[in-house]
Amino acid sequence: MTTRLTLISHLLCPYVQRAVIVLEEKKIPYERIDIDLANKPDWFLKVSPLGKTPVLLVDDQPIFESAVICEYLDEITMHRIHPDTPLVRAQHRAWMEFASATLNAIGAMYGAPDECSLATKVDDLRQKFLQIEVELNSAAQHLPYFAGESFCMVDAAFAPVFRYFDVLDTIDDFGVFTHTPRVNAWRMALQQRDSVRKAVRTDYPELL
Repeated sequence: MTTRLTLISHLLCPYVQRAVIVLEEKKIPYERIDIDLANKPDWFLKVSPLGKTPVLLVDDQPIFESAVICEYLDEITMHRIHPDTPLVRAQHRAWMEFASATLNAIGAMYGAPDECSLATKVDDLRQKFLQIEVELNSAAQHLPYFAGESFCMVDAAFAPVFRYFDVLDTIDDFGVFTHTPRVNAWRMALQQRDSVRKAVRTDYPELL
C-alpha cells in the first residue's frame, strides 16, 4: 500500500522550502496545500502544535518541524542525502542549525527600524557567511555543494537562505558575499538545482 504524503505549506516559508527540496531531490510523490498563517484554519492547529509550517501528513498522521520532516523523508527512501557516518551526520545537523540561525539574522535585518540598526544586522550576516567560508575552505571536499559533488541535507537547509538574496540583490548591494567567493559559488550552484527552483512559485520575488 502506497503512503500518501501531504505537505502543509506557506508560500513564503523558508522551512517549507527545505522539505520541498528534499521531496523533489528524492522524487517522492506528494501533495502541497498552502495555508494563510495569518488566518490559520482550525484543522491546521490540530496537526501543528506550534502553529507553524511545514507539517507533513503521512496518511493523515502529522510530523512537524522541518528538520524532522527532512530526516524522515531521507530515512524512508533509498540513496540517502544525509551522511552515513554518525559524526559527519551530526556535524551536518549542526550546520543545518547554523542555517536556521542565519534565517533568523535575515529576519532581524528585515525588521531593522533604522539605517544604523540595518547596518549592524547586515554586518551580522556578513560574519555568518565568513564563518561558512572558513568551513568551506577547510573542508577536504570541494564545491559545488557543501559536501562536495553530492547534494546533501545542508544544501537543502541553505538554499532558502541564499534565495532571499536573489531578491535583496535587486534592491541594494549589501555586500554580504564580497569576501566569501566559495559561499557565493555554492549559492550559484544551488540556484541551478531543479529541486531548489521548484521549492517556490515563479512569483515568489513579488510575493516576498
